[in-house]
Amino acid sequence: MTNSTFDVETLATTYSDKSPRDILKLAFEHFNDDLWVSFSGAEDVVALDMAWRINKKVNVFCLDTGRLHPETYQFIEEVRDFYSINIEILSPDYQKLEPFIKEKGLFSFYKDGHSECCGIRKVEPLRRKLSTIGAWVTGQRRDQSPGTRSHVPVMEKDMTFSTPTNQLYKFNPLANMSSKEVWDYIRMMEIPYNSLHTKGFISIGCEPCTRPVLPNQHEREGRWWWEEGTQKECGLHAGNLIAKE
Repeated sequence: MTNSTFDVETLATTYSDKSPRDILKLAFEHFNDDLWVSFSGAEDVVALDMAWRINKKVNVFCLDTGRLHPETYQFIEEVRDFYSINIEILSPDYQKLEPFIKEKGLFSFYKDGHSECCGIRKVEPLRRKLSTIGAWVTGQRRDQSPGTRSHVPVMEKDMTFSTPTNQLYKFNPLANMSSKEVWDYIRMMEIPYNSLHTKGFISIGCEPCTRPVLPNQHEREGRWWWEEGTQKECGLHAGNLIAKE
């Protein structure tokens, strides 16, 4: 089935209470090799694991911003070896990154917000990749951020990265799972996880922009903590999140 005949709104309703496995099976049935799993080096390893158990040749990519924790780089390699898969690493365009650093330095985001840095290090590399595929899988969950992700559907048209020539779809098979359910799965299936999780990190991003959270703090409070809570998105999902506000 081609992109143009994929009725995402109807299927999103039909599959709204289906299991992550059912959602991923549907994604593979419709998009096959044109489907890619986005792996961030955090607890979204659960989505990767579920996809791999359906298709051992699953396509996986990961954004390397150049500012990840050492533990995250080690974890990416651990996952590559554990599943015997290739992980396509996406890097920032040096022609955009180097002038930005020269002008503003390495920590400008503490003064003027993270959006410009994320735009160069994350959004632009992702846009390059997504312009070449039909669908992608994310680890987004509704309980990750009550302010911005509470209405994440299990599948949707990607409003951020679709173009006039490439209609892109996004699958969020973990949307209905809680953090507890994610970690129950990790423990039950004995799959690898980022060692930062044992040090108080829950939501893991770039090293300068991520810190452990205190007891009873929400996981997203450890991301971009110097900014307002409503701004705690890097731009990868902004188009869809804004559309639902």
